[in-house]
Amino acid sequence: MQHDLQVTIIKELMAQLDEGRNVDAGVQYRMPTSSYICPEIAEREQQAFFLDHPQLVGLSGDLPSKGAFLTLEDFGVPVLATRDKEGKFRAFLNACRHRSVKVAQEERGTKHVFTCPFHHWSYANSGELMTIPNNDHFGEIDKSCHGLVELPAVENSGLLWVHPNPEGQIDIDALLGPLAQEFPSFGMQTQIAVGRTTIEKALNWKLANDTFGETYHFGKLHKDTLGRLYYGNNLHFEEFGRHHRFVTANHGMQEMRSLPESEWDIARCTFVLYHLFPNVQLITSHSSTTLIRIYPVKDQPGRSVTQISFYFAPEIADDANDVGFDSSDEQNAYERGQERPSLANSLEVFKSTVENEDYVMGEMQQKAAESGLLKEIIFGRNEPALHHFHNNYRAALGQPLLERL
Repeated sequence: MQHDLQVTIIKELMAQLDEGRNVDAGVQYRMPTSSYICPEIAEREQQAFFLDHPQLVGLSGDLPSKGAFLTLEDFGVPVLATRDKEGKFRAFLNACRHRSVKVAQEERGTKHVFTCPFHHWSYANSGELMTIPNNDHFGEIDKSCHGLVELPAVENSGLLWVHPNPEGQIDIDALLGPLAQEFPSFGMQTQIAVGRTTIEKALNWKLANDTFGETYHFGKLHKDTLGRLYYGNNLHFEEFGRHHRFVTANHGMQEMRSLPESEWDIARCTFVLYHLFPNVQLITSHSSTTLIRIYPVKDQPGRSVTQISFYFAPEIADDANDVGFDSSDEQNAYERGQERPSLANSLEVFKSTVENEDYVMGEMQQKAAESGLLKEIIFGRNEPALHHFHNNYRAALGQPLLERL
């Protein structure tokens, strides 16, 4: 992020803190709870947002070397992502061309050849069909026409994009707009994958996304967790088409006040979160990135799966696993305006706040929606990220936009 933009954002957050105000969208909206429970809506979302839309599947650090691979099927298509012998990021349908069994069973690792466990057809990590055992018995086929089904794949600014449709297109400039120029400054392409966790809960995938859409609750729900580090109820918000940037202040803001503007560093006094439509929350800085991918469970509108991946800059990645760095150390570091990531503490944040606090609230919301008695909820003037997210997906489905209160 350019330094001038950092200064602009920090000044706005300082002013909000000094004046006791928050971002103001100037409007409140009614949100129909049917959106969280309707099977027909869920089916349309699955097709439009997860099968016919580019998917962010990880960062470059998930494929750190030639021969590295990962597998996933979070959005309904079994995918094998590889880094081939030339170092190119590739993606394929994880299915043998013989009888469609997965050729890669492990979640990730390093392999240059993938062998189907059923009949031992083997494929290069660049997709070519290499061998067919007992070929004289099976019969001749043209190997050049029977490699793994390749999916569009693009690596850009450290982000790995895959389109689930072999005929799909990934145009990064069209997809991200101005963010395509902003992301390179964070150095995500050099960050190292250090850990992952999964949260599966009884709440709609959009309710899970809503968790990351406002700071109004920080000093209430999170008063003993994130509320000790972040002020809450302050926000710098900017839209980029269907995406947005969301920045909120932590106690490192006091340190910035004592420094000249030339030394201001947004990573030391805020967290910077990007919502990438439709289902990704990306919290990033020059030292660390947290990638949050939220998916519906097919045919179960009331359930979702959240995949969280953590990455650290190379110079701190080895120290990031220091289990001796406790929460009081992190609190003191933030108060001093210093960023010191730790995998243990990153995992604890998602356990203690997102899973045990935010998503518990979401499960309550889901039950209320499923009762059929509560027809709508309200998004306040201080919740513009929620306005933006819900109006965007509604527009994408051809639904009426949210009704003003």
